Amino acid sequence: MKFGVDYENHTSYPAPGQIILYPGGISETEILLGYGGVHFACKMGQLAGNHFIALTSNLDKLADLGPKVLWEGAQEIVFEGVDA
Repeated sequence: MKFGVDYENHTSYPAPGQIILYPGGISETEILLGYGGVHFACKMGQLAGNHFIALTSNLDKLADLGPKVLWEGAQEIVFEGVDA
C-alpha cells in the first residue's frame, strides 16, 4: 500500500508506545509499534519510519505484547481518543 508520504520526523529507534509508518522502498510498507528496545531494520539494513502517533497510557503492558503477537499471531486492538 502506498501512503504517498516521504520521510518526516523519521526514526529507526522508536520509544515504547511510539507508532511509526515506514512508507516503503527497500522493504514493504509497514506500521510498527515500539514496545521495548527497538532497532527498526530488515535483511538489507537499517530502516526508518515516520513517528506519527504515540500511546500514552498502559505503557507498562507493552512489553508483554511483542511475545504474545509472535507466538499467538495478530491481536485485536482498540484506539480510543482522549479530548484535549
